[in-house]
Amino acid sequence: MWTQTGFLAVTAAAMITVTTAGSAPAAVPGVNGHFVAHLDMAGGQRPENITLEPGGGVDVTFAYSRQVARISPNGRVRILATLPEPPAGAITPALSSPFLGGIVRAHDGTLYFLYATGSSDLTGLWRLRPGGTPKRIAALPAEGLPNGLALDEKNGLLYAADSVLGTVWRVPATGGRPTAWATAPELAPAGFLGANGIKIHKGAAWLSNLDKGTVLRIPIVGHGAAGPVDTRATGLVNIDDFAFTGGGNSLLAAINADNEVALVRPDGSHTVVLTGADGLENPTSLAVRGNTAYIASGAYFTNSDPNILAVRITPNT
Repeated sequence: MWTQTGFLAVTAAAMITVTTAGSAPAAVPGVNGHFVAHLDMAGGQRPENITLEPGGGVDVTFAYSRQVARISPNGRVRILATLPEPPAGAITPALSSPFLGGIVRAHDGTLYFLYATGSSDLTGLWRLRPGGTPKRIAALPAEGLPNGLALDEKNGLLYAADSVLGTVWRVPATGGRPTAWATAPELAPAGFLGANGIKIHKGAAWLSNLDKGTVLRIPIVGHGAAGPVDTRATGLVNIDDFAFTGGGNSLLAAINADNEVALVRPDGSHTVVLTGADGLENPTSLAVRGNTAYIASGAYFTNSDPNILAVRITPNT
């Protein structure tokens, strides 16, 4: 039985519902999904960003404990790396504390992630190879806040969304000097954080702007340059990360401070499909594998039960 905010949304193009997503340590109130893990808030386990492991697990960044962790399908947490503590006096722009943001995984198991500290010796793009130790492979401006991260593995490129400088940086996957790939007013903050989540999808970079509540599309044009910014959705203030539900342009958006997940349709309209009643605790990021969406909740404002929630999405075109 669905509540008013149950995960049910119908458009002319697709229908998405939630069904059972496998066995679980605990049921999810209001939906037929399950918690992959309830995390240790006192231990700093507030997940900021999420990427998927092929065996059914997930990798996450713990924003303020400077840790990268792997969470198995049965909820076991294993710390893969702890990033260096910034030097005394370093203040991270907008957030004050050191911040571990976006994370992506290459097919060979290499993890890439973004670290912001307010210090030039640590802020930037980091790499962790399987069994290795973390290494910074590209410096990014200490006065910025690199946040969302996307991987274009086919072309060997990474794209980082800077929430303070309103810039998308492009970096070779092998490391090196970053390029300011896109800078535009649509990416800038309006008081706190601007460009936030980022995905490479169907020949374009898609981004969210937290302050302005928008979803943006920047086409990748000739020789890999950035085309004009196109605003694809509005009215999503506090949007953090997002993930596409399939090959089309429908996406699920984490509305962090409002404790919601919204389905955003290709025409820009949106419907709230999950709330705190369904187990969300300030959702920060999402990842989709097949018909399952994994939602990370950092509990930044609720201060209760940071978790990873799995729900089944079933498109019907």
